Amino acid sequence: MGVIRSTIVGLGAVAFVTCALALYGATTISSPLTSHAKQIDDAHYKLARKTIERAIAYLRTQQDDKTGGWSLPEEGKPNLPGISALVLTGMLMEPDIDENDPAVKRGLDYIMSFRQSDGGIYDSILSNYNTSLSLSVLAQVSRPDVVAAIKPAQDFVRSIQCDGQIGPDGKLIDKSHPYFGGAGYTADSRPDNSNLATMLQGLHDSGLDCNDPAFQRAVTFLQRTQMSDELNDMAYADGSKQGGFIYSTSPNNQSVGVGESKAGMIEETMDDGTQVSRLRCYGSMTYSGFKSYLYANLSHDDPRVVMAHDWLRRHYTLDENPGMGLQGYYYYLVTMSRSLNAWGSTTITPIKADGMAGEPRDWANDLIDKLASLQKADGSFANDADRWMEGNPILVTSYALLALQNAID
Repeated sequence: MGVIRSTIVGLGAVAFVTCALALYGATTISSPLTSHAKQIDDAHYKLARKTIERAIAYLRTQQDDKTGGWSLPEEGKPNLPGISALVLTGMLMEPDIDENDPAVKRGLDYIMSFRQSDGGIYDSILSNYNTSLSLSVLAQVSRPDVVAAIKPAQDFVRSIQCDGQIGPDGKLIDKSHPYFGGAGYTADSRPDNSNLATMLQGLHDSGLDCNDPAFQRAVTFLQRTQMSDELNDMAYADGSKQGGFIYSTSPNNQSVGVGESKAGMIEETMDDGTQVSRLRCYGSMTYSGFKSYLYANLSHDDPRVVMAHDWLRRHYTLDENPGMGLQGYYYYLVTMSRSLNAWGSTTITPIKADGMAGEPRDWANDLIDKLASLQKADGSFANDADRWMEGNPILVTSYALLALQNAID
């Protein structure tokens, strides 16, 4: 598996295997290199290979000749090395591509050129995103200078996590504070589940032990963004039975603890029969929260995991980001693929509108079919819904590549 390989090449192989055994149980994982996706049929595997190869061929043509990076900014604007990290993370999951590949070497040089004295890897903005995305690719490389950058980068993103600072409301961010355990764009930003999930992905990929306090603190924030009255102690979740995730505990630093969903509101029926508006869960954040719970070593039968998984079963689709339409669609697909890969099953059983179980779906085959149908003639992907930078074909092609790699991994 690509993530396992990256961890073994980089840091923390023992910690990773220990966490994997604890998550899946010793009887369901026979070795660190067990792959659940071996059940993909030959036709789908060949289709995935063709789609992957065409995506990589396209990305090779988009590498900047001068810097070795991808998706460079207009003059005077900050670089986003995290996009180059996404490209290389997908490329390095290929068995015949390694750090000696000329494009990979130049791309790594570009990313490393943004290494800062605080351990982060960023230009002047989005320090968490860029460093966390960089961690995922650095852990796949054995080059001494790259390996030496991993621990400082881990420490940097862990320092961004909300714990012990004074919040914008003047209160200490302890376990009772809505920000606790979350992570934002920078150390003083309002935390959200996208930044948090990206941070945990980078820490996970680079081998940080799943029992590290960073993962365990994150569970508190995750639980407060899971819309369930049983689990969530925030007022905005009162009476909610959705079980999925919203974006944040707060829309901004001026409205701490109000809650925020990019999917707006939904009407829910309370136990007494009354209807109230509650923040609406949506696909990409629910997969993000679900995956983060798994990376934090919560078991499959933990009520928080079960509720999230049931929401995903009720909203299983490859046609949209549930609750958001095509906004954030490719982010949704890569997060789905990583999440269900971490879950460890080849299938997901949808729950129908009447509450009955539908026919199990081989999610990897479904994902391969969908992405193959969306690929353009030049090997790229695109999203007409240009929110969250998804109008950038390099970014969404990287997402598609990573989704496919996790599907066949």
